[in-house]
Amino acid sequence: MKTVLTGIIKDTTVPAGHKHPLSDSTIEDIRQCLMLISAREQELMHEAGEKPTMAPRFIDEVQNTTVVPISKIGKSKPGKKDS
Repeated sequence: MKTVLTGIIKDTTVPAGHKHPLSDSTIEDIRQCLMLISAREQELMHEAGEKPTMAPRFIDEVQNTTVVPISKIGKSKPGKKDS
């Protein structure tokens, strides 16, 4: 259902300033349907015990994670400092 609705949106999107072929009420109905689908997906994830999926990030957004090279994983050797 979500795929069908988003396909309709893609196929009917017009450049800025042009009249949209769908009525305002139809556009609002599509929005409401997508919100209902999203809410149900969240309910199903919660019932399955899954954590919500991560929100998308911008490419220039600061990461809160640190990448550790595989060569650094393991026990430290005596007398050698990790850099």
